[in-house]
Amino acid sequence: MKTTMSSLSAFGDSSIQTPSKSRIRQGCHSAGPNVSGDHINLASSSMPSFPILQRSSEEKILYSDRLTLERQKLTVCPIIDGEEHLRLLNFQHNFITRIQNISNLQRLIFLDLYDNQIEEISGLSTLRSLRVLLLGKNRIKKISNLENLKSLDVLDLHGNQITKIENVSHLCDLRVLNLARNLLSHVDNLNGLDSLTELNLRHNQITFVRDVDNLPCLQRLFLSFNNISTFESVCCLADSSSLSDITFDGNPIAQESWYKHTILQNMMQLRQLDMKRVTEEERRMASIVAKKEEEKKRESHKQSLLKEKKRLTINNVARKWDLQQHRIPNIAPNQDRKVSDSPQDPSQLHGSTVSAFPEETGSLDSGLTSALQGLSVTDTHLVEVDGDTLSLYGSGALESLDRNWSVQTAGMVTTVSFTFIEFDEIVQVLPKLKIKFPNSLHLKFKETNLVMLQQFNALAQLRHVDQLTIDPQGNPVVNFTLWKYYVLFRLSHFSMQKINGTEVTQNDMIMAERLFGILAHVASSELPQYRLISILGDARKKQFRYLLETKGKKPGLVNEENSDSKRLVGENTNRATLNYTTRDFYNERLEEIKEKKKFCKMYMEDLVKEATEINMKNEALQKLWPQMFIELVRDAVIEIRNKSSYMKLCLQQITDQK
Repeated sequence: MKTTMSSLSAFGDSSIQTPSKSRIRQGCHSAGPNVSGDHINLASSSMPSFPILQRSSEEKILYSDRLTLERQKLTVCPIIDGEEHLRLLNFQHNFITRIQNISNLQRLIFLDLYDNQIEEISGLSTLRSLRVLLLGKNRIKKISNLENLKSLDVLDLHGNQITKIENVSHLCDLRVLNLARNLLSHVDNLNGLDSLTELNLRHNQITFVRDVDNLPCLQRLFLSFNNISTFESVCCLADSSSLSDITFDGNPIAQESWYKHTILQNMMQLRQLDMKRVTEEERRMASIVAKKEEEKKRESHKQSLLKEKKRLTINNVARKWDLQQHRIPNIAPNQDRKVSDSPQDPSQLHGSTVSAFPEETGSLDSGLTSALQGLSVTDTHLVEVDGDTLSLYGSGALESLDRNWSVQTAGMVTTVSFTFIEFDEIVQVLPKLKIKFPNSLHLKFKETNLVMLQQFNALAQLRHVDQLTIDPQGNPVVNFTLWKYYVLFRLSHFSMQKINGTEVTQNDMIMAERLFGILAHVASSELPQYRLISILGDARKKQFRYLLETKGKKPGLVNEENSDSKRLVGENTNRATLNYTTRDFYNERLEEIKEKKKFCKMYMEDLVKEATEINMKNEALQKLWPQMFIELVRDAVIEIRNKSSYMKLCLQQITDQK
C-alpha cells in the first residue's frame, strides 16, 4: 500500500485529496510526468487492427509503473504484454471507442481515458485495484459495469451524455464523483456512497435533488448552472450535517431576493456559498430575514386555512339552502358544492366557522391538509367583514346583528351582502341593520327568494340606499321586465344611484313615475282613513294629517311653496301605502285574529248566559213579590201592635249594638 500511495503522489495525489479545478472538477488533462509517446513503438500484431506496445529496457526501468500514450491518434487500445506491473495508464486525447486489451493489468491504480470517443464503460472487471478512473469528455450514456471496482476512490465522468445516476451504490470507498456537463435532470440513487466527500454536478439540467442528506461524509457539492428554481426542490440539503461548501450560481434560484438568506438559514453549517466565504454578519442577517419569512409564511398559512374553512362553510350553507328549496336530494352533507364567486380573503371573520375562496379547492400543502382534517363540516352560517363589506351566509348569520359591534367596524361597513337567506327573514332584521350599520348604502341579494315586486316595499324602512344589486341566481323577480322601474318608484325617496351596477338616469325616474304613479294613487285613495293611518308609521302620520287639514282650504290661501311641499308629501304618502307583509308576519296576524275572535265569542257567550240568568231571576221575583209584600206588611203590623213593647225591643237592640 505504501508503494501504491507513493505512485499516486507522483501523479498528483494532492489533486485526489483536494482536486484541482482542471483535473477533477472539469476533467484531468495530465496523468503524470511528460512521458512522450515518441519513445514507444507500436508494432503490428497477429490480430488485425490491434497494435502491440513495445518499450525499450531503459524505458521500462525508468518508468516501470506508468505508461503514457497521450495524443497518439489511437482508435483502439493496443495490446500491452509484459507490463503487468503498470500502476498508471494514460490514454488522453485519442480516438478510442472501446476499452479493451487491459484486463491483464491487474495492478493498475490510475486509468485516464479523458477525451476519447468511448460510448460504454466495459473491459474493467479484472481491474480490482483501480482507484482512479477518468472517463471525462467521452460519449458514455449510462453508468455501468463498475461492479468489481469496489476500491475506486475517484470517478470522473464529466462531459458525457449520462441522463441518470445509477449503479454506483456499491462504491463505498468513492470519495470524488464528477458528473458535470451531462444530461442529468434529477439527483438520486446516491445511497451507499458513504465515503463520498465531493460531488460535482455543474452544467446539467437538474431541477431537484434527493438522497444527498444520506451521504455522511459529503463536504463539497457543486450544482452551478442547472435549473433549480425553488429551495423545496433541494430541501434535503438542509438535513446534511457534513456539507460545508456548495454552489448554486447560474440557477434560477440564485436570482431570487431571498436566495442567500434562505440557504444560510437552512444550512447553518456552510462555510462557503458559491465559492465565497460565509461571514457571521451574513448569518445574522439571514437569521433575521428568515424569521420574517417564517412569520409571513405562518400568516399565509393561517389565511389559507381560513380561506379553506370559509369555502367548506359556504358549501354547507349552499347545500342546506338547496335542500330547503328542494333542488337536490338529501344526501351526505360532507359532499362539497361549488360556489363560484365567493369573496376573497377575509380581513375579519365572525360566526361559528369560516371557509376558503375564489371557491375552487386548489392544491393545499400537507400541513394545511392536516390542519383541515379536524374541521367540522356541519356549520351552516358565516359572517364575514372584508374591508367595507359585511357578508352574511345562511339565516343563522342574521343573529350576528345583535352583537356589540365596535363603532369603528360598524362605521366602516357600507355594503351588506345577503346570500342563502330567505328575504322574509331579512325583512325582520332591517330595523336592526339600520341602527347597527348606519353607513350602509349598498345592499346585495343572492339566493334570497325575491319572487315578487311587493317585497321591495320592505326596503323603504331603511335610512338610505344608494345602490341595489339583485343577483339573478335564486331571485326570480329579476325576470320581470319592469322590476327596476318599480324599485326606482317605490324607493324614490332614496334617490338611488345604481341598480345592478347600472347608473340610474333622470329618464329612468320619469318612466318609473309614469308606470307606477297611478297604481300608488289608486291604492291610497281606495283605503279608508283609519286603515291608512294604521299602515303608515309614526313618522308619516303627521304628514298625512297635514294633507287632511289642507284639503278643505282654498287654493289661493296656500302659496306656491306650500303647494310643492304638499305635493312631495302626498307622493311619499301614496308610496307608503305600498307595504309588504312577510308570510310569517301574515300568519302571525291570522293566528292573532283567530285568538281575538275566539276570545270575543267566549266573552259574548258569557254575557248572554249572565243576562239570561238575570232575566230568569227577575221573572221569578215578579211572581213571588205580591206574596212577599203581604207578608212584610203583616209582620210590621204585628210588631208595632204593642207600642211600648216594640220601643223596648228597639232600645234593647240599640244597646246591644253599642
